[in-house]
Amino acid sequence: MNTTGSAANGGLHLTPFRGLRYVPERVGSLAAVTSPPYDVVVRPDGVHHLESADPHNIVRLILPQAAQTATTEARHRQAADTLHSWLSDGVLAADTEPALYVYEQRKGDLLQRGLIGALELTTPAEGIVLPHEDVIPHVVEDRASLMRTTAANLDPLLLTYRGNGTATGATAVIERTVLRAPLLATTTEDGISHRLWSVTDPAALAEVAEDLGRHQALIADGHHRWATYLRLREEHSAPGPWNYGLVLLIDTARYPLQVRAIHRLLNRLPVADALAALGDTFRVRTIDAPLPAALDALATAASDGNAFLLTGGGTGPFHLIDRPAPELLVRAIPADRPEAWRTLDATVLHAALIDRVWRVPDTPEDITYIHDAGAAVAQAERRGGTAVLMHPVREEVVRDLARQGVTMPRKSTSFGPKPATGLVLRSLDVD
Repeated sequence: MNTTGSAANGGLHLTPFRGLRYVPERVGSLAAVTSPPYDVVVRPDGVHHLESADPHNIVRLILPQAAQTATTEARHRQAADTLHSWLSDGVLAADTEPALYVYEQRKGDLLQRGLIGALELTTPAEGIVLPHEDVIPHVVEDRASLMRTTAANLDPLLLTYRGNGTATGATAVIERTVLRAPLLATTTEDGISHRLWSVTDPAALAEVAEDLGRHQALIADGHHRWATYLRLREEHSAPGPWNYGLVLLIDTARYPLQVRAIHRLLNRLPVADALAALGDTFRVRTIDAPLPAALDALATAASDGNAFLLTGGGTGPFHLIDRPAPELLVRAIPADRPEAWRTLDATVLHAALIDRVWRVPDTPEDITYIHDAGAAVAQAERRGGTAVLMHPVREEVVRDLARQGVTMPRKSTSFGPKPATGLVLRSLDVD
């Protein structure tokens, strides 16, 4: 790994690495071996769907399945053995020289381009990579165990930075590179086309380094994996590959991301009980309409303040709740935080509703986080729980809070499109 320069100099330090990539002749198709990020594949049926797409689908590494009695260590050892087997059998192979990788996603009017590389790790106190959400400790422990056992970064985090909006520096390198034939091109079942190129020219790499060295980045997706990177770096005190982590960097001044909400499923709280517990703490209105119209009503209500959409327990109507009682917010929301944090929907949901009104424990058994609104509704109906649908936060609010060092409640936002997992991996044994 080329380690010229340093994040300690005040900016981002993205370094080339020898990517592990699928050998096309050894798999059915590149689309069939990819997967969404691990935390988007939330249901066992999703895992099984991906596993059946191709025996070498990347989900066998990022979410290894084993007997229900198997320990976490056994599942992660299974992933490590699978990775070793695929390397030995030539299913995966390392590129011959270190590179940064230009990555493009396209669907209709959507076009996203960025750089995949090994980023030097920094703490939040250094102000170079800014988290904006809290993390769940047991998820960090699980991801740390998997990375530790496989000695690999299996999927890139999504980080954003703000350039000047013109084709200069790193963006200029990206836009020159995409004029060449790509290393790979595929279209996944969601209709998004993916292309990947390598950048190995020393002058181009120097151009990228000079540009990124002037920027800080916001973690758009991957807070748990970033926390995992930092934990594993602490375990390896000597300088080396554990001081870096696999990321995709997007200049959102040039390629704006979409920001979506992450919804909550309260598995053990029937919607009738949730509504009854509200009393006069929120205004409640019935929305007897299909999901798209209900989400439109939520968007309208959210423009005036905190608002949520509740449903579950069958095919009944949606319930729009808004206008929280001021006395509830005074009791529930810490007064020593910035107003932008105190008025976040996620803050009000967790501090006022989940903790005080509904008294739902903050455990995986009680709260499930789901990115897709339709999936949240379907799961609530299946389990007899309550789906809490949320409206997305604006990106500028997220960035402003992160710059103040204020983290949002976990799973507050979903930036996208997310990079497909499986197009390029990073082995810490190869790096």
